[in-house]
Amino acid sequence: MNILVTGGAGYIGSHNVIALLEAGYNVIIFDNLELGHIETVNTLKSLNTKGSVIDFIEGNLLLLQDVESVFSKHHIDAIIHFAAYSQVAESVKEPLKYYYNNVLGTMNLLSTAIDYDVKKIVFSSTAATYGEPVYTPIDEKHPQNPINTYGRTKLMIENIMDDYDKAYGIKSVRLRYFNVAGADSQNRVGEWHNPETHLIPNILKSTFNNGKVFQMFGTDYDTKDGTCVRDYINVEDLAQAHLLALKYLLNGGETNYFNLGTNEGSSVKEVFDVCEKVTGKKIPVERKPRRAGDPATLIADNKKAKEVLGWTPKKTLQDSIKTAYAWEVELSKRLSNQVK
Repeated sequence: MNILVTGGAGYIGSHNVIALLEAGYNVIIFDNLELGHIETVNTLKSLNTKGSVIDFIEGNLLLLQDVESVFSKHHIDAIIHFAAYSQVAESVKEPLKYYYNNVLGTMNLLSTAIDYDVKKIVFSSTAATYGEPVYTPIDEKHPQNPINTYGRTKLMIENIMDDYDKAYGIKSVRLRYFNVAGADSQNRVGEWHNPETHLIPNILKSTFNNGKVFQMFGTDYDTKDGTCVRDYINVEDLAQAHLLALKYLLNGGETNYFNLGTNEGSSVKEVFDVCEKVTGKKIPVERKPRRAGDPATLIADNKKAKEVLGWTPKKTLQDSIKTAYAWEVELSKRLSNQVK
């Protein structure tokens, strides 16, 4: 069975490619390599995965001819769609870039899927579609009132998918992630952004000689220790949720949506303390005022994913930070060798 993975050369996409290959699926990666890496593609191609086939096609979702070339070359059974811009602050400054890429790119993908009679898609959505929490933990019935352009593009795509289901019979599962963390437990792929904006890799990068002082924004929130509380979901657990969502659709499941989180919250200070414990290093930190738009607490209610998909996250925050640190060490070596 052939699964098209858009954005498969990126952080979350690459972990899902591994999970798909290990589950026996054939994978076609479609990526423009703007945010993904050809080194990641080469790593994925080198995996020994039970006879599964992997192909890589470089292309852009904004170019309809690129998208059509994938569907004309391969029979596609289902799609897992990751390709998108995802930086909240950038989305506010450059909304045109985000609406154009995220929304129009997805529409090109869906229109081509219709032409080739591909009716199943798992979509990488986000908890940012909920906006400021009215209550926590946040379940799927929570109002969707995104407060930034990134969240609005993802919600717009969710709405488009509802319309396309009614009109064209495309069944979708939208997975609303909370905070994704960790790396492949065999250290084959991991988080590789430039610049890096996520909390855990930024803390860990501060342990290297050429690292920077970690900036902790806001220590006076109404939380257990004054710092923001977030729900950190391990990237390999996340990949398993995508496999289950795919199976749900392949088994005739209707369009649906699920939160992906642990139902537990960890504060920035708790994450920082675990990073120091895992690395065995004292990490330099600078405490700074709150950033605008950072809610005090974001925690997922994941009951629906457990009940409908049969998904249960298994890895702890410490597990995620251990694999993230091993990957940061590996990535530092790779980048150092490139410079030489």
